Amino acid sequence: MARARSAAGSLISRAPQQGASSLARLAAIATAAGAFSALFGVGGGTIIVPLLILLLGYGEREATGTSLAAITVIAALGAGAHALYGNVDPVAALLVGLPAVGGVLVGTALQQRISERAVAFGFALLLVVSAGVLVL
Repeated sequence: MARARSAAGSLISRAPQQGASSLARLAAIATAAGAFSALFGVGGGTIIVPLLILLLGYGEREATGTSLAAITVIAALGAGAHALYGNVDPVAALLVGLPAVGGVLVGTALQQRISERAVAFGFALLLVVSAGVLVL
């Protein structure tokens, strides 16, 4: 627990400074993430992470962690809105969500052990391949 608090303090001190301009950019990133999340079921990794890195100077790890924290709110509200339209299969959601917890733990531990450059390259490759699959 002390290690987690120490790590949290370290992240806060390393996070980019957030003046009025940065807050406006965060609001724009959030709006885009919310819209893309509701439209396509994406937002965190494909919208928030790259924009936090490109527009606000976050490191790969800080952008990922910040995105995951933000997406919990976005996902909950988005799922609720889609449920009102009958677009949610709760059993399938649990069958996907519960095992994903293990993946989150493994992925987080792995991300801490490899360079941010390798993480960024792998992420970019994933986005390019995904885009190719969707277009073809």
